[in-house]
Amino acid sequence: MKKAVVLFNLGGPDKLDSVEPFLFNLFSDPAIISIPSIFRYPLAKFISKRRAPVAKKIYSEIGNKSPILELTQNQADTLQKNLSMKGDYKCFVVMRCWHPRASDVIKKVKEYDPDEVILLPLYPQYSASTSGSSIKEWNDLYKKENYKVKTKTICCYPTENNFISAHTSLIKKTLEKIQSNNFKLIFSAHGLPENKIKKGDPYQWQIEQTVKEIMSKLTNENLDHIISYQSRVGPLKWIGPSTDEVIIKYSKEKKGIVIVPVAFVSEHSETLVELDIEYKKLAEKNGCSFYKRVPALGIEENFIKGLSELVLQQETRGNFVSSLMCPDKYVKCPCLIMK
Repeated sequence: MKKAVVLFNLGGPDKLDSVEPFLFNLFSDPAIISIPSIFRYPLAKFISKRRAPVAKKIYSEIGNKSPILELTQNQADTLQKNLSMKGDYKCFVVMRCWHPRASDVIKKVKEYDPDEVILLPLYPQYSASTSGSSIKEWNDLYKKENYKVKTKTICCYPTENNFISAHTSLIKKTLEKIQSNNFKLIFSAHGLPENKIKKGDPYQWQIEQTVKEIMSKLTNENLDHIISYQSRVGPLKWIGPSTDEVIIKYSKEKKGIVIVPVAFVSEHSETLVELDIEYKKLAEKNGCSFYKRVPALGIEENFIKGLSELVLQQETRGNFVSSLMCPDKYVKCPCLIMK
């Protein structure tokens, strides 16, 4: 049986001229700004034009483009190599806000003519704004093109054993190089407006479950840790505490800072610029004793093994695969529909 695995990621501009249209695609997504399209499109145009100069400066720090496509393709190639030992699998990459877009990739999937399609968001923790948006776009294309094929969706994997082991391994490798015990371990995830959580998005709860599992595997370490959220934009109240405020607080206490990108599986602007440059400067300005950042998972062996096992997993809840069940109050979790 031929099986297609579709890896979803956000994407990023491939040159500076792509920054503004990339931002427009991001902010015109109804999962990001949930207002009627008649208002959303002009608002997205306004925000993207206003933010483009700042964003261009960010991307100019990392080679005038985002590395996320190449890194995601590397993950897809490594996963395909692993899966090829188990059967006939082909991996495809889809970016939500830049190329390659779902509308182009679905044509390649149809040409491949698989017996089954497995949707794999590269967002370990589910949010309607990320995984949900990509899955919906893909399923809408199925209907539009009248494409009928058996499909399995990997909803989320915030507590999957290999995913946790991958994080634990990279954290331990980073800590081995540190002489001092006087530091704060900060698990930083992309933020989300508070109103989305109140409407039943499980993202924050799943982040907490990920960190809980990682810490349970770091039992030999007497680690002082905290979860924080980065990349806030706009006037809405976001979930917190914010990573920059946490860094300032513990830097002023002369602690070292060790930061873990707990929700990003690829290096991109939020890790390479926000964490590595901007937050490092912020920490040093406020007196931290040292600043270290744990790498994103990339093609770490355990992480790819975990993705392989999720793809191969036969047991599903409806057509969904997940490493845990969300509490009933998180109504945005697609697995709950199949409970």
